[in-house]
Order: sequence, then structure tokens, then C-alpha cells
Amino acid sequence: EKGTERAGTGALLNNKLEGTYTCKACNQQLFESETKFKSGTGWPSFYKTIEGNVGEVADNSHMMTRVEVVCNNCGGHLGHVFNDGPQPTGLRYCINSVSLNFEEKK
Repeated sequence: EKGTERAGTGALLNNKLEGTYTCKACNQQLFESETKFKSGTGWPSFYKTIEGNVGEVADNSHMMTRVEVVCNNCGGHLGHVFNDGPQPTGLRYCINSVSLNFEEKK
């Protein structure tokens, strides 16, 4: 329903384990743990997606212009992407923990 969890409450916000973040709805692989960084925003943040698995959609809701990110497999809402992230991409994928599962690397 494109909602946003309250900042600082997500179960995966402080996850530091190695592995892969997947779509909670369909299990599509979305982000690798080595691309996660502490953004200070209160949501899990990543600077890079798994290529081809995350899509972008214009979002003009709430009286602002943003870029929504969705799972390319099922279309599920993940969060938004911003141009204030770290190098090498300069992107910050701000993602709701509730939209993710985590598969720990073995």
C-alpha cells in the first residue's frame, strides 16, 4: 500500500550480518549486505541494487517529487531513492524493513 514504517523501528535497520536482502512478497534478491550503509535516516539504506531487480517509478505524492523504488518481479513498494548517498554511486536507496527479508550468507 506504499506506506512507510516509522523511522528507527525497522527490524533490519541495524542488521550487520553478511547476506542478501530480498523482497518480502516474492523473494526476489534486491540488495547485497556490502552495499548497506548507516545513513542516519532511520531506515535501512543501500548505495546499489542487484542489477535489474529494482525498478524506479516517479512519485509525486505528498506535495513533493521523489523516485519510488519497487521490486521488478512483483511491483512491491520498497521505498525511495535519493541522490545524497556515498560513492561509488552517490545514491541512497531508503528502504522499509517491512518490505524486506534477509538471507544470511553461509
